[in-house]
Amino acid sequence: MIALFKYMTQHLGQIADLLMEHIEMTAIAVGFAILIGVPLGILISYVKKLDKPIIGVANVVQAIPSMALLGLAIPLLGIGALPAVVMVIIYSLLPIIKNTYTGIASIDPDLVEAAKGIGLTKWQVLAKVKIPMALPVIMAGVRISAVTAVGLMTMAAFIGAGGLGYLVFSGIRTVNNLQILAGAIPACLLALLVDFLMGLVEKLVTPISLQSAFGTAKAELKKKRKREKIVLAVAAALIVVLVGNTVIGNMNQEEKTITIGSKDFTEQLILCNLYADVIEHDTDINVVRKENLGGSQVCFEAMKKGEIDMYVDYTGTIYVNILNQPAKSDMQAVYDECKKALHEKYKIKVLEQANFNNTYTLAVSQETAKKYGLKTMKDLLKCDSQLSLGTTLEFQNRQDDGLPGLLKKYNFKFKKTVGIDGSPRFTALKNGDTDIVDAFATDGLLKKYNLKVLEDSDGFFPPYYAIPIINEETLETYPELEDVINKLSKILTNEVMQELNYQVDEKGKEPADVAREFAKEQGLI
Repeated sequence: MIALFKYMTQHLGQIADLLMEHIEMTAIAVGFAILIGVPLGILISYVKKLDKPIIGVANVVQAIPSMALLGLAIPLLGIGALPAVVMVIIYSLLPIIKNTYTGIASIDPDLVEAAKGIGLTKWQVLAKVKIPMALPVIMAGVRISAVTAVGLMTMAAFIGAGGLGYLVFSGIRTVNNLQILAGAIPACLLALLVDFLMGLVEKLVTPISLQSAFGTAKAELKKKRKREKIVLAVAAALIVVLVGNTVIGNMNQEEKTITIGSKDFTEQLILCNLYADVIEHDTDINVVRKENLGGSQVCFEAMKKGEIDMYVDYTGTIYVNILNQPAKSDMQAVYDECKKALHEKYKIKVLEQANFNNTYTLAVSQETAKKYGLKTMKDLLKCDSQLSLGTTLEFQNRQDDGLPGLLKKYNFKFKKTVGIDGSPRFTALKNGDTDIVDAFATDGLLKKYNLKVLEDSDGFFPPYYAIPIINEETLETYPELEDVINKLSKILTNEVMQELNYQVDEKGKEPADVAREFAKEQGLI
């Protein structure tokens, strides 16, 4: 508990910023969900033929896993806050639509007839009778949606939208429980606060005669409701200020600005911040950092759409997964072909490759290596049926340079194969749930867990040298970027990157802090 308090105190500024982002995105999503859901609920209460189709579609969407829906949204909406907000809006609709429909449909028909009898039109009956009577039920649905939205919005960090999910994902990736809790606890408290505020709204829209406070002295009841209104007004004002600041900030964004993205693992976060720091130091260009954008496909799609200007990828990944070429071990040939193809097909410039090769590896514990005499990947043939393999989902789906290609090359028959993304696969190996993991050569977790890396004696994996890639239009606008970026790439070696990754994965430092410290040590900033 003391360690958690210390961690949250040290990172209070970051937690506060992420909390503000989380509140802003959640408020926008719930607001739009109300604007869409309530009219739909009213519509199906009048047009009975539409109730089953609309509620049925809402039910089906609700059953789709949030990660799947987010993944489907990326090609259409890109990265950042927009797809995250749209996802939460879609998930928030069902309770609002259902409760609006139920609230209106359950109103006493005699009451509606009485309203018509005194001469009210259909619109007047809706506005003056049905909606006011249904408001408590409608607000119950909004309350459920709002609280659920807080939790769902943690997924926003998966596509670089920020929010408290950033801390949760980062903590999972680096096996940092303090970081996970630093994101999860504020999210839980925010959900409770949202539930409290929505409860106040629900009370205010519920007729006094139906409340438990009915019968309380009129003056006291009036004073209580006034306090509740003030609390809600303050909360609404804060949300307006948050959204307003973001809009103004976007309008006032510096003219000379580029956006650098990163994938969702430690090394990528370090590289994103390192290149950004050096660019901002050596030029007058402002850099926006879009971190945790998932895998190569997400980052590359963002590049093609112009949502990011630059990110660091790896030659083998570009060659095999983006260009769909068969794996090749010739480092220079792979680099040259990547450079030529990205220029011709996508107008993307490949700058000088860094001096580290973050190739895929297979790793086992020192005990397992000693027990079975494992030194190379081929050595696994003598014990593969006795060992379980735990790999990332991406590795399991990479045809030529991942698990399918590996099985085809060696005809391994592992006892069990489990897909575990991120650092939890190392935890699974440590706990004995698996015996082998895929890893990257510069992975700091290899050092943290003192694992034995199996030699790729047959050269199965292609070279994975880091290459900064940048949109040619951006480079034409800011030609000074090329020399700055190439200067940094030259000093990044395998040893350097593994140590930097170790600083984050084992010592619990922030990637941005590690990047800045290294840049200062090297005299780059």
